[in-house]
Amino acid sequence: MDNVSLTTYNEPGPSSSLFDSSVKILAPESRLRYHAIMQPIGKFEEQLLKIREASEEREAERRARERGLPYLAAEHTPVKIDALRLIPEARAHSLQVAVFEVRKPEVAIAIFDNAIPGVTELIREFEGQGLTAKLFIVSLRSLEHLWSFYKFVGEEKAPITSRVNIEREEILRLTAKLQGIPNVTKAIGQFDFKESSVTIFLEIVLAGALANRVSDIHFEPSEKLVKLRYRIDGLLHDVASDLSRGFYPSIISRIKLLSNLKINVSDRPQDGRFTIGVAAKDVEIRVALAPSEFGEIIVMRVLDPDAINLSLRDLGFREDDLAIIETELKRPNGMILNTGPTGSGKTTTLYAFLKAKYTPELKIITVEDPIEYHVAGIEQTQVNEEAGYTFANGLKSIMRQDPDAILIGEVRDKETAEIAMQAALTGHLVFSTVHANDAAGAIPRFLDLGVKPTSLGPALNLIIAQRLVRRLCTFCRVEAPVTDALAAKLKKFIERFPERVHRGAIGSVKPFKANGCDRCNHMGYKGRVAIIELLSNPKDSGLEELILKQSPASAFQAFAVKQGMVTMQEDGVLKIISGVTTFEEVEEVTGPIAWR
Repeated sequence: MDNVSLTTYNEPGPSSSLFDSSVKILAPESRLRYHAIMQPIGKFEEQLLKIREASEEREAERRARERGLPYLAAEHTPVKIDALRLIPEARAHSLQVAVFEVRKPEVAIAIFDNAIPGVTELIREFEGQGLTAKLFIVSLRSLEHLWSFYKFVGEEKAPITSRVNIEREEILRLTAKLQGIPNVTKAIGQFDFKESSVTIFLEIVLAGALANRVSDIHFEPSEKLVKLRYRIDGLLHDVASDLSRGFYPSIISRIKLLSNLKINVSDRPQDGRFTIGVAAKDVEIRVALAPSEFGEIIVMRVLDPDAINLSLRDLGFREDDLAIIETELKRPNGMILNTGPTGSGKTTTLYAFLKAKYTPELKIITVEDPIEYHVAGIEQTQVNEEAGYTFANGLKSIMRQDPDAILIGEVRDKETAEIAMQAALTGHLVFSTVHANDAAGAIPRFLDLGVKPTSLGPALNLIIAQRLVRRLCTFCRVEAPVTDALAAKLKKFIERFPERVHRGAIGSVKPFKANGCDRCNHMGYKGRVAIIELLSNPKDSGLEELILKQSPASAFQAFAVKQGMVTMQEDGVLKIISGVTTFEEVEEVTGPIAWR
């Protein structure tokens, strides 16, 4: 093995870890004798198959003895998805290996033969990452069993095909220079498309996006020119509207190469991704290309891991709502639902819940479509419909992995809804999203999917609905005038809030309005905050009665308000009088204020 040190293992039992050296191995012959005693004799063909399998396992055990490595019968070995994805599937097949458990700094690898060219190099790669390789000799049928779990990895979680590494000093220089859209526009305007490379141009575009908290980068070709736009806090901003169409094919080709897309295909959509290595973190860029009348449109989603490093308070929850949420997160079972349209921050909120819930003693597994951010310590799997790994099938599979908590990206159909409900009723804490206009509307949505009313009430712990509004820039906001009529409306509005809100959420009533400065690109806003409503006691007997009657959404909404729910719009008004956002922002997403 060319001086590569290896540590041997004993094979684990059902409740043991591969990193527990006290576990003993049951030899394959003993295992087969046990099954022969305990199981009735089947058909002749089945007996032949068992004989061939036994022979294959004996051969694997012989190779293990010859090489001084432990033998492992991996048919019943637990597989960690995050471990499996450390080696691309194609390379795993080529080297006849599979990583199935990681407990840093150790990584457990099943191999067919350590003499296969490339295995030593693979081990050195892991050592270069600070990981110690622990090898097990296995049969080919064991490897095929481990490889079968690649269908849970999905294309989205395949290793990033290309990488743009920007040196720390260079990214600091660029981001300082490109603060503010006018500075990005100026840098692109000064770019020499004839003398400089497309690589340098893309570095400017990407660094400008990182410097200005951009969520999406848009290239939009027209008949004569190409427009570049950034999406910031939900709104698109023009960065450059006169890019040369002659240079645009080079931009497309470079992005396709980075994203491992087909360069010669331009008449159909393509999706890919690449990574920007920025100082101590990796920022993933998800790329979508689509044909149009004047060339291919490019949209690049910027997935900065800092976007999910938010506490529950950062998300915009009031103290009284936080108390409710923290209580529900402590429960060992039940379902927490989040509702809202695409782009309303549901995923960020659920990730924050998972991070608040996570401890090393808990096993948390997700099934998502797509996986956008990687969360340390959590097993994340990707929907892959071509491989038969849908939300429903994925949920069935992860239930067999003995999870404590589960995240389902979205409940879309009856089968997924029913399995999720059963999981919530049988000792698991389930997080998910469902499309509904408000928290109360999630209940009739589940009933429409065909969930049994008798299961729905007992399964639900908490329903959240949310929207995102822009947050006022604290450096330039100015106090807004309050007329006597508005002051009277606000006073009456505030009086109807439950006592828990008055105790912690209402201080001085001081609305502000947007102004604009260099720090916020002269928009008056910087960042976004959620406005939220919680339906926090779905197990209430009165609510269960409404569920059994399959009442309309309006009945659930009226009941929730009567029980003290603060609606999204009311939460928005609380954030207005606290100087966080404005009337314009709240009315944009909730409609005109219902002063009543």
